[in-house]
Amino acid sequence: MAEIAIAEGDQSTPRHGVSLREAFRVWLRVAMLSFGGPAGQIAVMHRILVEEKRWISESRFLHALNYCMLLPGPEAQQLATYIGWLMHRTLGGIMAGVLFVLPGLVAIMALSYVYAGYGNVPAIAAVFFGLKAAVLAIVLEAVVRIGKRSLKNNVMRALAAAAFVGIFFFNIPFPIIIFGAALIGFAGASTGAASFQLKGGHGDGKRDAGVVDSLLGDELPEHTRPSVARALRASSVWLALWLIPVIALLVTLGRGNVFSEIAVFFSKMAMVTFGGAYAVLAYVAQQAVENYGWLKPGEMLDGLGMAETTPGPLIMVLQFVGFMAAFRDPGSLSPMMAGTLGGLLATWVTFTPCFLWIFLGAPFIEVLRGNRALNGALSAITAAVVGVVLNLAIWFAIHSIFRDTVPIRAFPLSFDAPRLASVDWLALALSVAAAVAIFRFKVGMIPTLAACCGVGLVLYLLGALT
Repeated sequence: MAEIAIAEGDQSTPRHGVSLREAFRVWLRVAMLSFGGPAGQIAVMHRILVEEKRWISESRFLHALNYCMLLPGPEAQQLATYIGWLMHRTLGGIMAGVLFVLPGLVAIMALSYVYAGYGNVPAIAAVFFGLKAAVLAIVLEAVVRIGKRSLKNNVMRALAAAAFVGIFFFNIPFPIIIFGAALIGFAGASTGAASFQLKGGHGDGKRDAGVVDSLLGDELPEHTRPSVARALRASSVWLALWLIPVIALLVTLGRGNVFSEIAVFFSKMAMVTFGGAYAVLAYVAQQAVENYGWLKPGEMLDGLGMAETTPGPLIMVLQFVGFMAAFRDPGSLSPMMAGTLGGLLATWVTFTPCFLWIFLGAPFIEVLRGNRALNGALSAITAAVVGVVLNLAIWFAIHSIFRDTVPIRAFPLSFDAPRLASVDWLALALSVAAAVAIFRFKVGMIPTLAACCGVGLVLYLLGALT
């Protein structure tokens, strides 16, 4: 890391006047307030960085966000890294990106200890029973929210439907669906088809002139100018940090070891997690349950509930998956030590590539501005994500509301159908109540989660849960 420190030079008096010490405090505040998924996290950053601190202009904020939406991985964490890099070079980007993840890492690890050690205690199990119902409603709300934003025409709706059918009924791998959608969008936009033209990211650009007196200004800082040398330096450092631990585990422990499996699987996920956590969780859940046997079906809902109720990216649920995988296959280690290392390993290979994407690609961001074909690919990916998230909601519903499923394996079909007679009426009623609270009465995510957990505990105390 010495070369990074040298490259940064003197950070004490940057031209915009924001010191690293002040930036640390602001990024820590952003991290501690980053609840509610990417939309809520981006809103927090916008309020603090654009409106309150006036570090960066509205147009520059949206331009950075649109670039981060093109990347695999958690866009809110990457946006924090990007703005930190703009303000304070590589050191600022690392600081912002790490702080954004750190509170969630600590919280998920603590909750994983409780879950692994006491998850079979009836009272704790009752709390997670209620948690599953709330998370199911939250995922359904995500389907509606993303669909309203992205399915603007029949072509986008057809892509979403095709993605859902492909992944749910035919078990087509998530990466193939995403890359297929990207190719369709790229080709469609290249021909000039209006259906593939993206109208913006999380904002519509109406407030682009909202803050014109930002501290950073709109000029291009020297450290942001692209060069081959900088690109090679960034790629070599971050590829090494990402892949050397993976290769070392494969060489020393072999491919069949749980730590090698965690490193390889989540490294793959880091390259294809377009569309955010909800989009990739269906694929992760199916692989973790059906292929690797790391989790039981309902446990992914428990992990997502943890991520929903703690600060940081929702993709932090992958830390829980890594923890449980190693906890249940500890080898010569104690289960808790193995789980800790598994969770940290999953986090490392998930987030290290995020820094690579920013530090390598951000200097070339101007090349992407207004690129019609790339915007078309992004719009198609976003549409496909709607179908993938719908699949996630249905997969969760089948495994949380029904006690038994029937595997359907008649080529080319490959899916699990619920056994209707096995419905859990309490789980169904609580899920419906959570959905009504969110959709009809606009109750927030945290109150809904808290209420459902409370109901689960009350049902246990009344003897309704067995």
